[in-house]
Amino acid sequence: MILARVLGNSVSTVQHPVYEGTTVLVVQPVKADGCTPAGHVFLACDAVQAGEGDLVLCAREGNTARQLLGGDDDPFHSVVLGIVDAVNGPDGEVLGPG
Repeated sequence: MILARVLGNSVSTVQHPVYEGTTVLVVQPVKADGCTPAGHVFLACDAVQAGEGDLVLCAREGNTARQLLGGDDDPFHSVVLGIVDAVNGPDGEVLGPG
């Protein structure tokens, strides 16, 4: 699982047919504070109607994405699984702006 911030939408005029009706988001992995970048930006299919600026939970593994979005042979690699309300530290304190 990857904690990430949604930077925006990806737009394509030509796409594989399985992407019809699917929103593809540009996401930036972040640390638990929700702000500090923690990896390279990547694309993820949206399964939860997330939007720009949302803190989200992503899976960057094709089998998980295919199980949620399509069939066994569909070309999905990453998926947004949930919108994060807050991240709690080990003592219960809320980390970051959440």
